[in-house]
Amino acid sequence: MREVFIMQENLLILDEDKECRKQMAQMFTRAGYHVKTTNSVTSAMCDVLKKTVQVVLLGGTFDDLSAVDLVPVLKLCNNKLRIILVAAESSLPLIRKLRKEGIFYHALKPHNSEDRAEIRQAVACAFRDMDQMQVAYK
Repeated sequence: MREVFIMQENLLILDEDKECRKQMAQMFTRAGYHVKTTNSVTSAMCDVLKKTVQVVLLGGTFDDLSAVDLVPVLKLCNNKLRIILVAAESSLPLIRKLRKEGIFYHALKPHNSEDRAEIRQAVACAFRDMDQMQVAYK
């Protein structure tokens, strides 16, 4: 008999934009995820180090740090972490660099229902990927 492991789906929203954090938290809470929001890199790092989150929605800049600076540090703390960059706009060279650093997906900040649907799908896919990875390691 195969044991089934059910993982709590913990999502961290790290963004300086308070209104964006609030809207995304409401959207993902309604979708059934356990959501934590912060604008503090320090708080986010604690959650990542403790491995209490599996997926991070990451805004563009925080505390004078850019996503380019932050992504490698987050991945060093937890290489299984799925990071979805949610930024107003980013250059193609920047996105390429962030993909090499290990982001799972890049999306533009949501402005309409199609944008929100894209981010919901990316988060669902990130958690599915985590589930598949858990099964593969058993």
